Amino acid sequence: PVHLRDGRKHEPGMTLLRQMVLARAFPDLEPNQRLTKITAIFDSAETLDRLCTSSGGHVRNLLRFLNEWIMEEGKLPLSRNGLERMIKAQRHKLVLAITDDEWDLLRKVAKEKKVTGDDGYQILIRSRFVYEYYDQEEPWFDVNPILAEAKELQP
Repeated sequence: PVHLRDGRKHEPGMTLLRQMVLARAFPDLEPNQRLTKITAIFDSAETLDRLCTSSGGHVRNLLRFLNEWIMEEGKLPLSRNGLERMIKAQRHKLVLAITDDEWDLLRKVAKEKKVTGDDGYQILIRSRFVYEYYDQEEPWFDVNPILAEAKELQP
């Protein structure tokens, strides 16, 4: 995961995701050398981190977001504005698919970090509206980070 159950950043997860992205661009460099090349690909290290956190730690999402962003922007370094446009477009697609009842369930997941056996929750997981994570204690759940920023989930 990119963050822990309590919301703190999970630095080991972030480190792995950063390296996964950078290794695709610089496969022959050592991990520490890759870090010096971040601005050849991204306008800042913070932009790379935003990509990683937006993926929720899910590799498939990370690579899909990166690919869409590259196709949209078409030049390097990739900009934070381009990433934010892509995130906003992804959020819009997800929001359109969510019912009022599902918003209620998503609010509960965001607060409690758990789901029940209820069919509604299973739909949220299958639809990738909610992600399942594992730590030393037990599995826990959280709202897809892109959805977590939706106005419907803000207090």
